Amino acid sequence: MKKIAILVLCALSFISDAWSQTSPKREFRGAWIQCVNGQWLGLSTEQMQQRLTSHLDALQRINVNAVMFQVRAEADALYQSPYEPWSRFLTGNQGTAPNPYWDPLQWMVEQCHKRGMECHAWINPYRAKTKDTHQLSTMHPYVQHPERFFKYGDLLIFHPGLKENRDYICKIVHDIIARYDVDGLHMDDYFYPYPQAGVVIPDAEQFRQFGGGFSSIEDWRRDNVNRLIQELHDTIRAVKPWVKFGVSPFGIYHNHHDGDVIPGSATRGSENYNALYADVLKWVNNGWVDYNIPQLYWNIGFKIADYEVLVDFWSKYASNRPLYIGQSILNSMKEPDPKNPSQNQLPAKLDLQRNTPHVDGSCIWYSAVIAENNGGCTDYLASTYYKYPALQPLMPFIDAKAPGKVKGLSARWMPDGYYLMWLEPKSVSELDRATRYVVYRFAKGETVNTEDPSRIMMITDQTCVKLPYSGGKEKYVYIVTALDRLQNESKAMKRKVKL
Repeated sequence: MKKIAILVLCALSFISDAWSQTSPKREFRGAWIQCVNGQWLGLSTEQMQQRLTSHLDALQRINVNAVMFQVRAEADALYQSPYEPWSRFLTGNQGTAPNPYWDPLQWMVEQCHKRGMECHAWINPYRAKTKDTHQLSTMHPYVQHPERFFKYGDLLIFHPGLKENRDYICKIVHDIIARYDVDGLHMDDYFYPYPQAGVVIPDAEQFRQFGGGFSSIEDWRRDNVNRLIQELHDTIRAVKPWVKFGVSPFGIYHNHHDGDVIPGSATRGSENYNALYADVLKWVNNGWVDYNIPQLYWNIGFKIADYEVLVDFWSKYASNRPLYIGQSILNSMKEPDPKNPSQNQLPAKLDLQRNTPHVDGSCIWYSAVIAENNGGCTDYLASTYYKYPALQPLMPFIDAKAPGKVKGLSARWMPDGYYLMWLEPKSVSELDRATRYVVYRFAKGETVNTEDPSRIMMITDQTCVKLPYSGGKEKYVYIVTALDRLQNESKAMKRKVKL
């Protein structure tokens, strides 16, 4: 811990105004909030809400604009599901509802939106039981249909080769996005199970039944996952076309070997293509996913899987959809920068990510690190890399039409203070509707430039903001724009105010 603190202090020493000049106005800044580490077990409803609030407040401090909230870890639910049992990661016992009752997903959606953040519901599609789960609820799908699953070590897995399982998983996703105002549906790196020594996937019989037309069982397995990804994409588009569908795959797509016909990186670790049967590049290049966040948790210079090598690989081959980088903050802080050993690797990694073509942001593993300010990382990010707010990257392949301008922008006195107020613009469809607003502020003599993120006062879902009135002697220009669900930005409305 002492080593980490020293490296962070060294990193803080070079903070300068250069950050304000390089911060992009649009950048994905996500963070994962997981349930599988048991961080909420034994907590009351009030205690869990307090802990989650502390996480969200810390993420807001560093201008995170999207939260990946894990709501389905093993065919269970951290929300009120008509199909699957309450998660043991929430209450300690699978199938037991929280008491006092609350719906964590509904609560998280409301809390994120209040802070100007997106909320993406994070699910695991195939995993039905983890190794430490010893009792399944009678509501669990394995109890209802054990023939649809296979065992792999201590795991239970939905068989990816069965159409009824694809239909079932699509039904779960349909239910989530139909009933909750989530901004995204997110999946992590668990597709076919990670290989275990001496353990064989027991699907030879299903391959004989359903694998006609495939020359190998490996190609059939990849096709099974491809079908699910495409069907999930189509399900989401049919229900709520503005909901983003994203994946966060393992960081290596394929290790390069001479004579390969598919792209590979100069790495030697496990891989998506031949181990998890996840053909991520196909999903990206066919437009079946809306964003991709490879988990690049390794460090610069790590011989088996070099962070710099992998950032370059994904940039070259996965640019058909927005590309974000999954970052392990703790791992980055534990090792010195090879080019500048007096500081840790976090600045170099973030600088590389921000300056690599086709990389539009990053996602933090994991929120507790930020909430606890491990090694001063939150202080560092808040004062440098994430100092200013950012809008989400555009997704014109879903929608490119901007909402109308806000109406009636004015400054008014209210019983509790001086407010900037406006009206929601009219809309024709849900895709056109304004859901958030960007408030910019410019002091006297400053150039009015809405492309400068340092002038963003806030991103809010409200139609008013309390102004810092202090005598009415200083002149300011306030600009308000509207954002739709895909964060297309409207034309500006301006108001001069004396504060």
